[in-house]
This record gives sequence, structure tokens and C-alpha cells, in this order.
Amino acid sequence: MLDIANLEFQRLDLAGLKSLVGLAIEEGWNPGPHDADAFWSADPEGFYGFYHENELIAGGAIVSYEGAFGFMGLFIVKQDYRAQGIGRKLWYKRRDMLLSRLKEGASIGMDGVVAMQPFYQKGGFELAFRDQRYEKIGLALDISPQISPIEEKDIPDILRYDEPCFGVPRHRFMQSWLSLPDRWTFKYSTGNEIQGYAVVRKVSSGYKICPLFADHNEIAEALYRACLNAAVGEPVYFDIPLVNQEAVNIVKKYNAKYVLECGRMYYSHPPEIDMKKVYGITTFELG
Repeated sequence: MLDIANLEFQRLDLAGLKSLVGLAIEEGWNPGPHDADAFWSADPEGFYGFYHENELIAGGAIVSYEGAFGFMGLFIVKQDYRAQGIGRKLWYKRRDMLLSRLKEGASIGMDGVVAMQPFYQKGGFELAFRDQRYEKIGLALDISPQISPIEEKDIPDILRYDEPCFGVPRHRFMQSWLSLPDRWTFKYSTGNEIQGYAVVRKVSSGYKICPLFADHNEIAEALYRACLNAAVGEPVYFDIPLVNQEAVNIVKKYNAKYVLECGRMYYSHPPEIDMKKVYGITTFELG
């Protein structure tokens, strides 16, 4: 049994963050090989952990989006160090540190696995909606002519479209996310008006859609088809909010296979999000 009081608590540098993402791979969370770089772009001061004899044994994200909204993710304790109170201490320490980094009245979000939700509720978080992950093997499909790759000139419009779907601006993160290696980006537009967009990136096993935002169901389905078409023969994962029934209808229509469930939880009031446009969330780690 470790003496928790003697553990070293410190902010992670980029190498430490990459180690934390490595732990997420070991846990089967299926992050991408380049995720740490985009996470770092979002908030270089947003990652902390406990070290024991220079080994990272537990960590997590406390990302601040310009002080307007926070997100707690990547919460991991190495298997050999569990059931010793380390996770509880780290989780509350992270929550309190993140609150101190945010503007007064700002909320914190997180995606919690079902088994941990009672613990998070004791820490002040309330369930807002359920998320479910679905898997579909990519296949060649006809793609709408209104879908095209996101280009550099589109990014200001994509950032404007993204904001009401996420709830607050997240420009630094999105600019990095949209330029990750091993990814495809798609926009659906009529004339010069963007009516939806999607990203699909390589992850440890297969690909993930991350996010998929659209004005309505037909556009969302067209973007989903483009994502499946980008990874023919590979597993394509899609994390949908169950409050959007049209997203549920899409995975049912394409016979996607249920994988797991999480719940979006908030400390304090949720940000204002246009959930009708949210068909697939970006990432359980950063929101």
C-alpha cells in the first residue's frame, strides 16, 4: 500500500501527456496516435498526474476553454495502483483545480462510464444525456456532390459552425484537430453556406468519427456515408448522444453494432448547445 501523501503531484509536459494517452491505449479506450498533440494545443496547462518513483501512475485532463468552460477527461489510474484512494484524491484535486482556472459561474463537463457515474454525482456532477458508441465496418458508398474536403479557407466558417454545437469557442483545439495526420475532413455546403461537417481520424483500432455536426438528418446521413467510405474495410466508431433521436435512427438504419455507453455529465449548468445538430460527439477525453 502506497503512502498517498508522498506521491508527487505535478503538471504533465507533452511527454507526460503522451504517456497518459498511452495508458488510455492500454485501457482499451482507443485514442488516436496523434491525439496528444491536439489535446496539448487545446490547453498546455490542462493535464496533471501523480508520480511514484518518477513513474506516472495516475492522471487526467482539466482543460479550460478560455475560462468559459472546462472539461475533465483521460482519468486513469494504473491497474496496480487502484483501490488505494489514489483515484479519489486525484479526481477531487483535479475538479477543484479546474474550478479555480475557470471564470465565475463556468461549468465543467465530462463523459463518465456508467459504473463511475454515482461517484461523479457525489462530486457534484449531474447526468445530462447518455452517449453510446457504435461500430460499423467502412464500405464503399455513393457520396453526395455537396460534400467536399475541408480546406484551409473553410476553417473560419467551420469554427463558427462548431461553436453552438460545442457550446463555447474551442479554436486552438479545432485548428489542430482538423490538421491531424491520418484523418479525413468533410463539409456539406450549399453555395457558400456550410450546413454540416465531420472528421474521421485513425485511432488505435480502426477509425472514429469525431465529430459529426449537421443542420438536419439528411445532411448527417450524407456525412456519415462519407466517413464510412473513407475507411473501407476498417471498423468505424461513432459516439452518438441518445437525446438526438435522428442520430439513433442513423446507426439503426446502417445496422451499426453497439459497443459501449457513457454519460455526459456537468458540474453546474450545462453550456448552451444546439443538440439537434450534434449527431456525433468529438471525443470523450475533451468533449
